[in-house]
Amino acid sequence: MPFLAIETSSEYLSFAIDTPSGIVARDWLVGQKQSEVTLPYLQTFLDEHGLTMNDIQGIAYPSGPGSFTGLRIGCGIAQGLAFAKNIPLLGISTLAAIAEASKAIRVVSCIDARMNQVYYACFEKIAGEWQTTIPAQVCNPEDVPPPLGTGWFAAGNGFSSYATALEARIGPQISEIDSTLYPHAAQLLSLALPQFAAGLGQPAHAAELVYLRDKVALKTHERMQK
Repeated sequence: MPFLAIETSSEYLSFAIDTPSGIVARDWLVGQKQSEVTLPYLQTFLDEHGLTMNDIQGIAYPSGPGSFTGLRIGCGIAQGLAFAKNIPLLGISTLAAIAEASKAIRVVSCIDARMNQVYYACFEKIAGEWQTTIPAQVCNPEDVPPPLGTGWFAAGNGFSSYATALEARIGPQISEIDSTLYPHAAQLLSLALPQFAAGLGQPAHAAELVYLRDKVALKTHERMQK
């Protein structure tokens, strides 16, 4: 029986399942329409692979950071499905998913958090497992903590939105940049499968999200100061 991943934290909606030949996934550019299309597109995805939710034995969802609305939609749908089928859940970091997508071993993950800020974390793969070297945080791009050493792969749309500020701050540490990488269900599932195998899945009521900040919009005077 396969595991399912649902990714709703960005303008892309994606799903993934594991199969005997590997992880298969599909995504759609949906903008802000996750609430309208997630369940219908999930049904389409399952139909394409001859599956129903009765075949799914666990669900990975994006725990954040990312779009507040997108995260709530993904977590809520995962919770509802898990409650109905009595299957476990796992929340996976969107920043870690970007690191996994990079295929590098030292990664600076950076997502545009709007409000002239970024979601930021650094990861290093050691003995085949990701270790967090700088914990996830929200900060101004000119204030991100530089990773130690050089040869870091920069990933995520923060490097597109705030290229100048990030280059000035951590340019010497960076060897390569791919600002097109975004959290995807395939990477969520890749990170979740070993945890499911280790029995780390959680009951639906225990699902949590990591917002990193409580504020979702600037007041008028705050926007004028930026």
